[in-house]
Amino acid sequence: MKLQHHLGGLEGLDSPLQFEKRVFVQEWETRIFGLHTAMMALSDSLRDAVPDYDMDAVPSTFSTTWTWADLRKGAEAMNPFAYFQYRYYEKWLGGITAYLLERGYLTREELDATARRFHEDPAAPLPPAENLPVDDQVVRYLREGDSPRRGPADPALAVGDRVTVRNPPAAAHTRLPGYLRGRTGVVERVFEGSYTYFCSTGADGLGEPMAVYVVRFEPVEIWGATAEPGAGALYAELYEVYLAPVDQEGHQ
Repeated sequence: MKLQHHLGGLEGLDSPLQFEKRVFVQEWETRIFGLHTAMMALSDSLRDAVPDYDMDAVPSTFSTTWTWADLRKGAEAMNPFAYFQYRYYEKWLGGITAYLLERGYLTREELDATARRFHEDPAAPLPPAENLPVDDQVVRYLREGDSPRRGPADPALAVGDRVTVRNPPAAAHTRLPGYLRGRTGVVERVFEGSYTYFCSTGADGLGEPMAVYVVRFEPVEIWGATAEPGAGALYAELYEVYLAPVDQEGHQ
């Protein structure tokens, strides 16, 4: 969660809040959701999934990894000011398009030609795309999904340990909320097993399977003197790489 995803506590964002409750506001948004879902259902990462998917039996030229992590990376890579200009599924479309271009599934020329076609004739029919094995795979994925759990873990921390949240370099993507960096809390729960994030975040540290913890933070630790009296604790699920143990003398 970088600048544009970490709005809590930022000043100067005076635009009114939007309380739109509909999942899809326009029909084209359903297509973007469907495209993202199909890419996840055909992702090469499913070869290691908890459900036993036979990816070699699915006749598709899509052969790389695409997960929620890749979608988030694409959105967060946008210029923060451009990010605020687009609708929710427009950001999805931008991330998906950049990925398909980068991986060679599309060329810029093909994309531009297709865009011109639909600008000139918005009612032009979409290309036929019936592929029953792919359809079956997408339906199965929607029903069975996948889990980031990848076997046992050897956690370095235990319930009751005091920890301080690290401050790793800002990369293209992170799962560490900015307001928790440098804050100290207590491990409340250790999840069973290890969990992958499907893609590397570089210097941020995510990628390989690792332990995950629930950490409790007292309000005064997060908001200082502005914390409301009697406010409840804040709980965050954090990867082990984001946490540094604190000894009894308060040293990391």
